[in-house]
Amino acid sequence: MSRSELHPRRAALLLGILAAGLFFWDSPVVLPFKLLSVMGHETGHAVASLIAGGSVDSVTLRPDESGQCLSKIPQSFFAKVLVYSGGYVGSALIAVALLLLTYRFNARRFMLGAACAWLVVMGLLYARDAFTFAFCAVMAALFAAGAKWLPDAAVGVLNLFIAGFTALYALVDLKDDLWNGAVRSQSDAQLLADVTIVPAAVWAALWTLVSVAVVLFGAWVALREKPKGLTSAAAAGGARSPAAP
Repeated sequence: MSRSELHPRRAALLLGILAAGLFFWDSPVVLPFKLLSVMGHETGHAVASLIAGGSVDSVTLRPDESGQCLSKIPQSFFAKVLVYSGGYVGSALIAVALLLLTYRFNARRFMLGAACAWLVVMGLLYARDAFTFAFCAVMAALFAAGAKWLPDAAVGVLNLFIAGFTALYALVDLKDDLWNGAVRSQSDAQLLADVTIVPAAVWAALWTLVSVAVVLFGAWVALREKPKGLTSAAAAGGARSPAAP
């Protein structure tokens, strides 16, 4: 059979992670992963600022899950829209990248190493307060240790958990922007509304739809098994590797 099919174990594991994330949402155990998602959001703003030809002054995380990216950007309409949208896009793209590189390209340890490097760069270049720097340093050290010593299956599960939780956090964040007027009035959606004629609620709805579409498409591609015909041909040429979780 040449067509790829959904990998049931991976799909079930991802659904279980999403359910567990919602169940333990208010638990302090998941706070580091929430802050990691916030860092992904702020990194999206920082990258968009650099793409727009601006510069990044600082990135800040706070224990209450708020974050801030202070940057200087060109005073143009498109630069502002790009930067204000970058946070929404960043979280969704990070989740999809984790899924694809872990399961479609089998780059599990590379992803943990890349996450370590990302946090080191953000901490050294843009952290201006003790909490943000400490968070980046501790999480980078944990990712480096995981990339070196965790077994392959555990690395895959960890990457899937981070990807699933990041996607979940991004959607919950967008949900608050969409349905909570007090939150929306201080959000990126309001910043977009201030430079366009489009209301903040419409921007929140638009980025919710885009983020959901990006995450679902990425998960669909990442969680599908490679075509069995190709697997059989590869197995005929050498020893068969153990099945991935």
